[in-house]
Amino acid sequence: MDSTAVASSLKANISSLNYFVPELILIGLMLVLMLVDIMIQREKTPWLGMIALGGSVVALIAVFAQSALPPMGLFNNMMAVDPFSWFFKILFLGSMVMVVFLSMSSLELAGRNVGEYFILITATTLGMFWMASATNLLTIFIAIETVSITSFALASYLKSVKRSSEAGLKYTIYGVFSSGLMLYGMSLLYGLTGSLNIFEIAKTLTNSPPNPLTLFVSVLLILAGFGYKIASVPFHFWAPDVYEGAPTPVTAFFSVGPKAAGFALLIRFFNTALATTEDGNIWYTVANVNWPQLLAVVSAATMTLGNLVAIKQNNIKRLLAYSSIAHAGYALMGIVLLTREGIYATLFYLVAYYLMNLGAFLVVIICQDIIKSERLEDYRGLGFRAPVVAAAMTIFLFSLTGLPVTVGFVGKFYLLAALVRGGEQYIWLAVVAVLNTVVSLFYYARIIKAMYLETTEDMVLTRLPISFAALVLLAVLAVPTVLLGAFWGPLFDLATASVKFFSGS
Repeated sequence: MDSTAVASSLKANISSLNYFVPELILIGLMLVLMLVDIMIQREKTPWLGMIALGGSVVALIAVFAQSALPPMGLFNNMMAVDPFSWFFKILFLGSMVMVVFLSMSSLELAGRNVGEYFILITATTLGMFWMASATNLLTIFIAIETVSITSFALASYLKSVKRSSEAGLKYTIYGVFSSGLMLYGMSLLYGLTGSLNIFEIAKTLTNSPPNPLTLFVSVLLILAGFGYKIASVPFHFWAPDVYEGAPTPVTAFFSVGPKAAGFALLIRFFNTALATTEDGNIWYTVANVNWPQLLAVVSAATMTLGNLVAIKQNNIKRLLAYSSIAHAGYALMGIVLLTREGIYATLFYLVAYYLMNLGAFLVVIICQDIIKSERLEDYRGLGFRAPVVAAAMTIFLFSLTGLPVTVGFVGKFYLLAALVRGGEQYIWLAVVAVLNTVVSLFYYARIIKAMYLETTEDMVLTRLPISFAALVLLAVLAVPTVLLGAFWGPLFDLATASVKFFSGS
């Protein structure tokens, strides 16, 4: 490369920093948290939560300021800024803000020096930003590893608690294994196409199709890395133990933030590197590799396994872990269609899942603090001991099931409608989804039954003390869960407008 090309590349990279402001804010927030943690006394560390919260709000403002930017490539098309990544960045920062709130009030983290904890939360969010924007195999791998490594530390943050250390170890083992498979798949794809850029990969696969079997093996191995992040079958084994062992605010974070980032990366990679489109409404697979059928099978297996195994769970966190696996299967349904309608249905559902799942974990945190238990049997009589908390949990469970009038119902409706309109080939997947919804109603109803219909003779039904902050957080999540079930238009319009990718040109 001559000096002129080097100078031009350097100039492009420097100019890209103008559109990298939210990420730079998160990097600066990490440095500020690190310095403050070193400089102030241990007993003043609650201020670190306020700093993390303030920094995430500033980053959110910076993301909103980019809402009118046209799709463009950054750092010589290593990353992209477009409505698709913008949508997910809002979701990531929303997850970070809520989890910081949950962490500040959680008794699990009380009395600990949480400086590194908030640094890890910020670093994970930064990695999720990169996952939503990455358009090169190198940046894809760096983004996934950034999220994974910080997540390993977060899962085992309660170092003195055996189950937390166990969760971190299992998360690390599964993460390293899946990353190895993904990296090998990427090396195969690079060998087949001679490029790391996903736009160039698509052109090469279209113009010079390689051996379909070799490409299929490459796709299968790459899916191992993506499937690990979204906890889809058969890469889900880490989820139940990690969700149960990690601090509950961290579990809530894992269930919405990194999972959404995995979907963002999966959608961009498969719809850009392994498919082509002329109008942005319908995509067509390249090189005769029918990966949508593969994802359809994974979707059906994921939702079925998650729901069936959840039936037997007596620990609320494990039950929600398997529920989270099932919902990953639901969200995958929109991706297999290769249509714009399917993608915005998935985006809509991810926002719905954010509200209802974070709300359910908020109830778990509240109950964990006041009744010191995560077991389903200890939720008996909660409807009388903490009626507001039980009512909010009922709303979240109704939405997770997909019952009217909740945002979960609207999300599932759009996914099923997209499947039905997608043609006869995926009607079977819609039937599987409906049957799984019926199954999920059973185990969600177990929680409602315990809260309202089950008591023991020796149980004292005294009111449990619920803090005002906890009630406010419940309202912040429960009210939109219901309102968006009746007035979903604005969210639908936002999801629809966000299905616009940078094309690489």
